[in-house]
Amino acid sequence: LHAKWIEMALNRNIHVLVEKSLACKFNEVLWLNQLAKEKKLVLFENFQFRFHRQLSMIKQLVGNGNIGELRCVRSSFGFPPFPDKENIRYKQEIGGGALLDAGAYPVKIAQMFLGDDIEVKASSLHVDPVKNVDIWGGAYLQQSSGTLFAELAFGFDHHYQCNLELWGSKGKLTATRIFTAPSGYSPEILIETSNGAETITVDQDNHFKNMLMHVHRLITTRKELDDEYEQNIQQAQLLEQVKLNALVR
Repeated sequence: LHAKWIEMALNRNIHVLVEKSLACKFNEVLWLNQLAKEKKLVLFENFQFRFHRQLSMIKQLVGNGNIGELRCVRSSFGFPPFPDKENIRYKQEIGGGALLDAGAYPVKIAQMFLGDDIEVKASSLHVDPVKNVDIWGGAYLQQSSGTLFAELAFGFDHHYQCNLELWGSKGKLTATRIFTAPSGYSPEILIETSNGAETITVDQDNHFKNMLMHVHRLITTRKELDDEYEQNIQQAQLLEQVKLNALVR
């Protein structure tokens, strides 16, 4: 129902904060962002982890060369089956499935380290024959004009994983609560090099509050709207490529 209600809101000149994934199909996302741009309205897809100081610190550590030159991005987000068999995530007709729910996260974070010029080179989706939705999968993303790549995995039928691993020429950085660090929790970043291992504890943060403050700034200043539109469109395009590459198999 996201696409329907987003369009109704935008047509009434209402700014929109929407949970990921923004819509079920790429063409819906493209149209909604074109509409928002025409009306100069905020259309923000909520990936709250973007606004946790943990991610800012990781970017700073990588930028400072703590692990040398970045070579590979790995990210996984998955959890055990839901006890509720009627869970909406298991309903194909309303956009269920692991890709749009869990896979969207590692796809999103890959873009933050690989940049905008990337494409899905390979992917796999396991569709449950009874539920008729994908319950786990993976993807290989690579820069179109570069050599950096990302290996991603996600699912609803897994031992819990919520991690980011950045492998560099001189070391490796690992974060194990990259998407879901709750308020009151201090995440840890592990850096391993030839000199040994170092654990950095990140101060507690509330990424939901930070996200809402960001949306408030977008609404009040109307600045950086194009960046959000472009992020929305690229995210949906990559998700579509994951689906299509998996079908080719």
